[in-house]
Amino acid sequence: MCIGVAVASGAPAELGIITGVIGGLVVGMTPGSTLQVSGPAAGLAALVAETVEAQGIAMLGVIVLGAGILQIALGLIRLGRMFQATSVAVVQGMLAGIGLPLMVSQSYPLADNKAPGTPIENMLAFPGLVADTLANPQAAIAAGLGIATVVLSFVWKKVPGPLNKIPAALVAVGLGIGIAALPGVEVKTLQVGNLLAAIRVPGPEQFAGLADPAILTAIVTFTVIASAESLFTAAAVDRMHDGKRTQYNSELIAQGAGNTICGMLGSLPMTAVVARSSANVQSGAKTRLSRTLHGLWLLAFALLLPSVLALIPISVLAGVLVHSGWKLLAPEQFPKMWHQDRGEFFVMTLTTLAIVATALLEGVLIGLAAGIVLAALRMSQTSVEHIIEGDSAKVVMKGNATFLRLPKLIDALEAVGASEKERIRLDLMGVTHLDHACRNQVEEFVAQKRATPGVRVELLMPNELTAPKAAKEPARQPEAAATGARSGDPFAGPLSSGTSSGTEAMADPSAGPGPTAEWYYLDPRPVDGHHDGYGDSYANGHSYGTGYPEGVDLFDDHRWGETRR
Repeated sequence: MCIGVAVASGAPAELGIITGVIGGLVVGMTPGSTLQVSGPAAGLAALVAETVEAQGIAMLGVIVLGAGILQIALGLIRLGRMFQATSVAVVQGMLAGIGLPLMVSQSYPLADNKAPGTPIENMLAFPGLVADTLANPQAAIAAGLGIATVVLSFVWKKVPGPLNKIPAALVAVGLGIGIAALPGVEVKTLQVGNLLAAIRVPGPEQFAGLADPAILTAIVTFTVIASAESLFTAAAVDRMHDGKRTQYNSELIAQGAGNTICGMLGSLPMTAVVARSSANVQSGAKTRLSRTLHGLWLLAFALLLPSVLALIPISVLAGVLVHSGWKLLAPEQFPKMWHQDRGEFFVMTLTTLAIVATALLEGVLIGLAAGIVLAALRMSQTSVEHIIEGDSAKVVMKGNATFLRLPKLIDALEAVGASEKERIRLDLMGVTHLDHACRNQVEEFVAQKRATPGVRVELLMPNELTAPKAAKEPARQPEAAATGARSGDPFAGPLSSGTSSGTEAMADPSAGPGPTAEWYYLDPRPVDGHHDGYGDSYANGHSYGTGYPEGVDLFDDHRWGETRR
């Protein structure tokens, strides 16, 4: 797998081995995750290939080194758990956006050919690849080996008995080596050199490239993607076993240490890898020693049996990566997401398409922006309706009232205001959040209608939406309140003035409807023809008909269409 990722990244195979060894020996011995295995990952192959093509293999070490240092810094300031706050749709879209181009690009070396360029170019040229492969017998043999590897990767786990414990990729490599050795078979095989000779320590010329904004952008991209993939993998691995949980900040520091050393040696970047970690758990591993042994065995194999690596057909490695790309794409997740949540499906699909059409970082940023917009829209979901019947009009609002729903609120208020009814009630009891813009709109409407002769306005809202308790005025004495009701405008203060708290409501039945609501009688003027005591009872904080003229009930079922007694 390490070699296949290196080849897919456009880098020498030796660099993949070096990164795998560092992932085992350095990250494996560092506190963080117990069973997670790190190394070069297929999820970064496309990004590394783009970087190598644009900046050259010599600059790769500086970029990986910078990413490692940033990862350590993020871990030290304890931002490791921040990556858990990422939308699942964005993560799945990112993985699918990595997997689809990986599958298409590896279809070319699967047939002993070379991919033409970008994911879009690779997709457009795919029919030509099929035609060329069918016309070339040796390319057809190579493609047959690659396709057989893909099929074997899917069905190997269903093989009965202990054989299915052997990794499918290892079985495919063994079969590929055997078939490639047959007479008349000429397929491209892996070229592996000396590990020490492959090391490229960055020099002053490479570090001077840090002045290039493109290099800095690449460092940030590597940091975000590698960190996210490692910590998402940690969460997945934790669900596979009942042992010690991952310490996210420590694991991020460990990944950063590994990438720092990889960068100093000019090697590939590393992340935690789901496939290897899953195999580690399923094999019965219990401690961090299993991670370290992964690096030791890899190093021993590369040093003692380098000639065996040169026998591996490239098409077999490409087949392994095509299978990895399919698992990253996870096409079954798209219909599943469609049935679960259409909005999240849109974010997931947009992220995938954006990555394929642009680049990994740009696509992820587009997906994150779409996820934030979706969350904002859902947080501001508000039901606003107005009811007009008889001589009364009512606006009922529920949900999160933010500026995004202001047009709907304005329409309802204007409809009620234009009805010219003498009784208006604003029922906000179902509102869980009222932002400044909506609050101002309500206050302006109330103030405007209060100044209209013959119109009475009521506002009902939860305690949580009123002004802070520290800003509330002390409760007024009934005598003072009654006097104020007869002279001038006693309700010129904020909306919370003259209300009763939930505690007061429970202690005094006349204070209001109870501990979960506050009533605001903003206009105590009586209806023409009724007695003056009507306004006094309002100003004294009485409700539920106390002081109403006989036969008048503003909360009548027929009048308001709901039961309130």
